[in-house]
Amino acid sequence: MTKAHSFHIPVMGIGYTIDTPLKVSQYGIDSVISLLDDILLEKLRKMYSNKFEIPYNEITEKVADFRAKRITSYLNLINNLSEKKFEEFKNAISEKGNEIKEYFNMLPDSSTIKQEFKNRTAKYFNLNEIRNWLKDNLSMGSIDVNIMTKVDKDNYIKKEKLPVEYNDAHAALRGYANSNLRSSIIFSAGMNPRLYAYLEQFKDFFPDENGDIKKKIVLKVSDYRSALIQGKFLAKKGLWVSEYRVESGLNCGGHAFATDGFLLGPILAEFRDKRKELIHSVKEILLPALSNKKRTVPKDELPLKITAQGGVGTAEEHQFLMDHYQLDSVGWGSPFLLVPEVTAIDDSTMNKLIDAKEDDLYLSDVSPLGIPFYSLKGNTKDIEKLSLIEKGKPGSSCPKKHAALNTEFSDKSICTASRQYQRLKLKELDKENLSSEKYKIEYDKIVAKSCICVGLGTSALLANNLDTKTEGKGVSVCPGPNMAYFTKKMSLKEISDHIYGRLNVITRTDRPNMFVNELKIYIDYLKNRIEETKISMTGKQEKYLLNFANNLKEGVNYYQNLFSDLKENFKDKKSGILNELNAGKKTLQNLYSEIKNLSIIKQVT
Repeated sequence: MTKAHSFHIPVMGIGYTIDTPLKVSQYGIDSVISLLDDILLEKLRKMYSNKFEIPYNEITEKVADFRAKRITSYLNLINNLSEKKFEEFKNAISEKGNEIKEYFNMLPDSSTIKQEFKNRTAKYFNLNEIRNWLKDNLSMGSIDVNIMTKVDKDNYIKKEKLPVEYNDAHAALRGYANSNLRSSIIFSAGMNPRLYAYLEQFKDFFPDENGDIKKKIVLKVSDYRSALIQGKFLAKKGLWVSEYRVESGLNCGGHAFATDGFLLGPILAEFRDKRKELIHSVKEILLPALSNKKRTVPKDELPLKITAQGGVGTAEEHQFLMDHYQLDSVGWGSPFLLVPEVTAIDDSTMNKLIDAKEDDLYLSDVSPLGIPFYSLKGNTKDIEKLSLIEKGKPGSSCPKKHAALNTEFSDKSICTASRQYQRLKLKELDKENLSSEKYKIEYDKIVAKSCICVGLGTSALLANNLDTKTEGKGVSVCPGPNMAYFTKKMSLKEISDHIYGRLNVITRTDRPNMFVNELKIYIDYLKNRIEETKISMTGKQEKYLLNFANNLKEGVNYYQNLFSDLKENFKDKKSGILNELNAGKKTLQNLYSEIKNLSIIKQVT
């Protein structure tokens, strides 16, 4: 089967892509479901069971291993419904001729399967022949899943702590492993050795003699070194990483990882240039490990994909990433939040996103995980949070506890966005006898945290008119900075045409190139870090900031050489891009000097 599309839809939030595969997989588009919220998955399973008249038996918290079983049941339902939809689509060509045409119209013009379809239907249209050809050549988009590796809370029955396999991420992994899906599991937010070791318990993650793997492992990584370390770690367990999904550190949605100032272009160039080396160095560990574990050693090559996502916004950027860095796919995330036939988003939130400008999309401190998190100003979850602060009752009731990972006050972890934690933390603060100015700074840090593990799923409930009594109606949303340049509601056909250059949905003329925009975001991030250390910079902070600035400078040098040498790409924007890069370089030189001067002042004082 030939892969239909050169883009995929990454996971967005907790609920925004919760049922996306059911909406797009029949068109050959890959998409990702978050496995974080089993309560939300169970609500959607009940809804779809009722809609399609499928018997539904609720999996309550009284059922043993309920989290894993809810996840398995939901994934099986989505897979079965998607497969049924796809088979009906292929078989009913006479009744659904328009849908077949729509399928092929959405494909890139360079697609070989699209060209073959045109050739076969140009002269005559034999229904049986076309139907058989479609059955042999069309493939569903992959129904992939995502687990944030660090969101692996311990769980209890009454006061008794359960074994580690009942931790949140472990149970989610088991739920996927026991499903009937043939797809990929995407691990994000860094390495979790204990969770990775748990993969060995399930045969579907291992290759057969032909190199086929029923459930593939995908790692979301920020650089080549991380990919190599994690790839080798898993290879020692006989596990092959089928895809490294490279994401821009800061020009992305959701949680942001600044990667010490390494920019996307140079990172992708390293993956391209070392791809064979990566395959070889991991494979030479994998094969002996499989043999030692008495597992099947594949005779055929194990395929490896390199994909990227974060900030892409035009067809030219998309194709450049595919061609220049030899990628297998490019992820388009935030723009799909304006495509209601694809994502589960309520009208109010979508309208706020349509109106959002650059300053409305900001890197916040709201995440209980302590990682910078992209947010939208004026989102209803923040309004709800601020209302509670004004009433003197900061913090969330924490109804789902997925981010309850802090053990500062007890052995049983709680969430830093919870009312319980913030009350305890504020009591501590009251005892410190700080000045009013310092107290305000520390107070704001504590109450900034928001209940995003609920807020990021609520939109899916509102979009489907489901009960939000437990969750409330506050919605968190986590679009990347690129969202500012998409300013209207779109259909799947429109966004596909935009991705492949048949239509331009961006009306603004001031959108910067994705690489330039990423550089600006990184420079702003560096400025903020410098500002934070002005009062008392430590030697460790100085080293970090200088290294960060140097890495950015090397990235600018790379881009200057890249764009200077380009002949066919970005012709009408090239001079502007080079001017922006020169300006960025000067700013970095000034920031480097500022860091050095702060260090000198520290030494003198």
